[in-house]
Amino acid sequence: MNIQEILNYTIIKIGNIEIRFSSLVGLLMTSFIAIILIFFIKRAIYRTNKIEEGKKYSLFNLFKYTILTLAIANSFQVLGFDISVILAGSAALLVGLGIGLQTLFKDFVSGIILLIDASIKVGDVIEVNDVVCKIQEITLRTTSAITRDDKYIILPNSILTSNQIQNWTHNSDISRFEVKANIDYDTDINQIKKILLDLVNQNEAVLDNPKPFVRFTDFGDSALFFSIFFWTKDLFRVENIRSDLRFSIYERFRAKKIKIPFPQHDAI
Repeated sequence: MNIQEILNYTIIKIGNIEIRFSSLVGLLMTSFIAIILIFFIKRAIYRTNKIEEGKKYSLFNLFKYTILTLAIANSFQVLGFDISVILAGSAALLVGLGIGLQTLFKDFVSGIILLIDASIKVGDVIEVNDVVCKIQEITLRTTSAITRDDKYIILPNSILTSNQIQNWTHNSDISRFEVKANIDYDTDINQIKKILLDLVNQNEAVLDNPKPFVRFTDFGDSALFFSIFFWTKDLFRVENIRSDLRFSIYERFRAKKIKIPFPQHDAI
């Protein structure tokens, strides 16, 4: 047998469709080209420093899904299947499935929106349904995230596009946080301001710029209310920073004999 005969050799025949050896060769070539394209696109995207890491992930996945879709469509053509006939024949089925799988389709569309719009990216720290989590992976249907308790959660993409989400790292990788402190009315408020600023500036996780500041927030029934505001890059583990600051504030107040009033409750 010559090469032409080998290529035209029929391996499987399904109705009027003949899958020849040349079709398998074409299928392998399509797969190889798709893999090579995805490899070089990923390499080109991740080598540039002009795009944020989260946006690189979104951009690469958009190209990857587009190439895979085209490769699958081309594979059907190579094997002898008419895509237009398949789509026309399955139109009624797709309508029926669409009614029953509206949520699933909604998640797929939301996944495409997330990848294109990049309002939520891999590495972002978000707050959804009162849960703070860090985005690990975005696929077409779901988004994987890890919580502060180091537990993985799977979020349907439609939740991220249809609900109000707080993205702590949308425009910047730093954010502002607060630690409260209440003191007795007899305490020197200027001393309190100095102590709070000294303690927050000693914490290595707190940024020097923007500068931390103290706010006298209110007069209580039995205490003066203060808050120390600071900025940090460690958004995901900020509760550890806040805890460290509370430890140091309490220890400094005890050393300086500064009273922290108990809440007053009227007897019934």
